[in-house]
Amino acid sequence: MSERTTLEVIAPTVEEALAQGLSQLGLSADAVSIEVVDAGNKGLFGLGGRQVRVRLTVRGSGEIPPVVTESAPASKPDPKPAPVQKANPKPEAAPVPPAAPEAHDPLLDTTQAVVSKLLSMMKLKAQVSARFTEESTDDRRDIYVDVRGEDLTALIGRHAETLNAFQYIASLMVGKETQQWVQLVVDVEGFRSRRERQLKQLANRMAEQVVQTGRRGSLEPMPANERRIIHLELRSHPAVTTESTGEEPHRKVVVVPKE
Repeated sequence: MSERTTLEVIAPTVEEALAQGLSQLGLSADAVSIEVVDAGNKGLFGLGGRQVRVRLTVRGSGEIPPVVTESAPASKPDPKPAPVQKANPKPEAAPVPPAAPEAHDPLLDTTQAVVSKLLSMMKLKAQVSARFTEESTDDRRDIYVDVRGEDLTALIGRHAETLNAFQYIASLMVGKETQQWVQLVVDVEGFRSRRERQLKQLANRMAEQVVQTGRRGSLEPMPANERRIIHLELRSHPAVTTESTGEEPHRKVVVVPKE
């Protein structure tokens, strides 16, 4: 027997979680069993609380009522003749209990709840998932938070200024909630990875231009985290070096030919 399909959904209420889950599965409520894994709480002053976590399990074969449509052809009788002697009917197999839920890391659960709460306060609807990064250690908990949804451009802002501010606030809230230092990297629809690739390409194009002309080249003003990507990309370049000049928020990277 194949494993049953399960889906966990996090939302402000059980009703919203159920509606989202049924929409994703494309099923009606009578085709799934519903389990409230975490009833959530409102948190302190309405902030930092946990959202509801609901698990939907698609019922096994024979439990979903058949869907009858007008165009469905009538079922044909079985051409095989019935056996002369009736076999004793076998007792139905006992239903297989659902697998025990996987252990959830409390820190990741808190992170997802905090980010989801902030998004809700901004009137943005999105799915939030969190995982530890490869650099994360017992002493330094680095968490990557992936936010997916529709029309989230307002969360990014110019040069990711809004996203960086959101990330900073979320880090403070998670740290306060868990009483430990937590470094979050909040990404929206893969924006940060795409932006990093663009910056690396920009850095290498500017380096080629500086090598060809022998003159310094300046990039547009960038926030500190983006300037760092430029510096790291060109730090091993044999013909150029980099430096940052100017004052915030107009500080920028200058690519300089090596003497």
